[in-house]
Amino acid sequence: MSIPPRSESTSARTRPTNNATEITVDLGQRSYPICIESSATGRPDESGFAGRLRAALGDCTHAIVIQDAAIATSAGQQILDSLAGEDIRISEIEVASGETSKSTDRLAELWSELLDCGADRRSVVIAVGGGVIGDLAGFAAATFTRGLRFVQVPTTLLAMVDSSVGGKTGINLPGGKNMVGAFWQPHLVWIDTDFLATLPRREYLSGLAEVIKYGVIEDAPFFDYLETNIAAILEREPQTTRHAISRSCQSKARVVADDERETTGRRAILNYGHTFAHAIEATAGYGVMLHGEAVAIGMQMAASLGVDLGLCSDELLRRQTALIQAAGLPRSWAEADPAKMVPVMAHDKKVAHGKLRFVLPQEIGSVGLIADVPQEKVVAAIRSWSDR
Repeated sequence: MSIPPRSESTSARTRPTNNATEITVDLGQRSYPICIESSATGRPDESGFAGRLRAALGDCTHAIVIQDAAIATSAGQQILDSLAGEDIRISEIEVASGETSKSTDRLAELWSELLDCGADRRSVVIAVGGGVIGDLAGFAAATFTRGLRFVQVPTTLLAMVDSSVGGKTGINLPGGKNMVGAFWQPHLVWIDTDFLATLPRREYLSGLAEVIKYGVIEDAPFFDYLETNIAAILEREPQTTRHAISRSCQSKARVVADDERETTGRRAILNYGHTFAHAIEATAGYGVMLHGEAVAIGMQMAASLGVDLGLCSDELLRRQTALIQAAGLPRSWAEADPAKMVPVMAHDKKVAHGKLRFVLPQEIGSVGLIADVPQEKVVAAIRSWSDR
């Protein structure tokens, strides 16, 4: 299946300023800004978080800050402090860290907490944390009173470049990741790179898998940039890191604007490596392996499958492998078991008429959605990165 080409329209408008970038996700009347800043959250003027919130929402009488318990005294407190001078009621809800919080049980508890704090349609849910918090809080916002306004404040690199942009929300079921959810676009995405300063190194590296993904699927010059600048990004050098986040968000915004609800196939490219990755996460047990770690291994399996099917060259796999290794990410998983992973893949959202479809690379900067892949080829791709 061919994927519609990248739109030539201005689907992601970018406005850079000193130490800041604003990217617009162009969805007509539902367009929203991604503000990428450094040391800006507490600014009292219109460039701070509170000012951008006012600009994005207009009237707001009640802010519900749903935050990861692990960052409640750092990033979470900064967001609360920035709202302290606003004439709005503030409610706080904490959620335990980790993928296990993306469950039906925690969602039901969250609905009850929203009810207890008097949430109504003039309230706004502000998710402060990583992808787990954004997915869970976003789904709660999408479903409570049939929809509350929503703001994303990602505090991990993975969430900054991926899950906070695009409107996908959801929770996990025991047999599949993100199988229940909704498309619910935020009104604002606020990214302050200062939040990365205290992020544990393993979690930071996990986010680099999604950064690398954008270079493979859509932006070959960005892949070149990462090969040259990965050392500075590993050191969290502010300017280089902001650039990597900005380019990643630009790619995500373009794809989302072209295919918001995955109706044309264009948005499928964002799932490069994810069919394998979700099966890795499910069979390992949620929380055992970080999402980005699974994506890195999944991209290796996908690239090997692409080489085996004659879709891409060995050189593509070599360059991807070298960059993943330079980024400190895993390339293989010794416990990868095709007998367990393939049945999980059968429940993947890209399955069509009972047949698996894979996003596979063609060259750096271009991928395709491939159907009817022989199962033995899938098994071989899994095994190729389980015994290294």
